[in-house]
Amino acid sequence: MSDPHGHSHSHPPHPYQPDLEDAPLTHYQILELAVAELLIEKGIFTGDDMRRVLENIDSRSPADGAKVIARAWVDPEFKSRLMADTNAAAAELGIDAGTIPIHTVENTPEVHNVIVCTLCSCYPRLLLGLPPDWYKSRAYRSRLVREPRAVLAEFGTELPDDIEVRVHDSTAELRYLVLPMRPAGTEGLDEAALADFVTRDCMIGVTLPRSPDG
Repeated sequence: MSDPHGHSHSHPPHPYQPDLEDAPLTHYQILELAVAELLIEKGIFTGDDMRRVLENIDSRSPADGAKVIARAWVDPEFKSRLMADTNAAAAELGIDAGTIPIHTVENTPEVHNVIVCTLCSCYPRLLLGLPPDWYKSRAYRSRLVREPRAVLAEFGTELPDDIEVRVHDSTAELRYLVLPMRPAGTEGLDEAALADFVTRDCMIGVTLPRSPDG
């Protein structure tokens, strides 16, 4: 279904496949394992400490990010604080977004933002949960910076030519979160109802929030 602005709201399954899981460890993966073993050996933290951190990350879901977006849609002052300091704004809602800075980029009628990590899979996991396999794939990481409109179209997001597409490359020092535009027809809904319209993919920027009519 398309709206008057030319946005498509049909989201077919995305074709990208994850990189092979059984490939040999890369230099950086070996380095990561070695550093972790060294820190455990020196007593900086324990194996249980590391396990608990990983379990905490694994337990996160896009629902936390959706709460943040919904509050920004209904509270202009919160939205300003979110744009200035995403981590601190999330903390206002009792959500720990971690210590790595997250920068929120806002979609407008003139600009559409989309996120990638061209080197690996840097991603605001504490707000969105684990990244999807396609986000980590070589195809997505390499193609999005070269042909963003073509990649978005494969997600069912076809944008008019007069909308600027901005691609943001996440790093180990900075992550991004997309603040999508609030769907028309949601006036009067409370935050909990609005959060239902916010998906992981629209906070990455590859899709748009669904409209109330589906």
